[in-house]
Amino acid sequence: MGPCDASNSSQSGGMYAGAMSDIQRVPEPPIPDRPLGKARSIGLTILLTIVTFGIWTFFWSYQTGEDLKKYRGDGLGGVAYAIITFFFNPAVMFLMADEVAKLYEDAGEEPPITAVWGFWFLLPLIGNLIWYIRIQNSLNTFWTVRGAPYASGV
Repeated sequence: MGPCDASNSSQSGGMYAGAMSDIQRVPEPPIPDRPLGKARSIGLTILLTIVTFGIWTFFWSYQTGEDLKKYRGDGLGGVAYAIITFFFNPAVMFLMADEVAKLYEDAGEEPPITAVWGFWFLLPLIGNLIWYIRIQNSLNTFWTVRGAPYASGV
């Protein structure tokens, strides 16, 4: 019998790698039971924020807020984040960091960021940059570990 025989494939139940004498199961990516967010390019988002003189932050806040709400089924959502970004941007730094922490806690994992990270707004410019990189890295890791493709765009 060869490796392509029907009897062999019916026993496999999935994809295999290696020789027939050394069959190993190749893990399949997890199937999410909730809509995953999008892993976004950190560099491109920073560039767009600079080029648009900060206007891109409204879109980023909206997109990220929507991703969090769709996945968790709870939270402020995109519209609320866009409005808060417009009227009182530092609040977003606390609120979104808290939602990302809850995202990890709901999954039974240690959160890499907490609401305390919002205090980075006290350090002008560089604080915002440090906060954004940390939060986007946390989100990208969460989404990609669960099977979301890493997008090179925003």
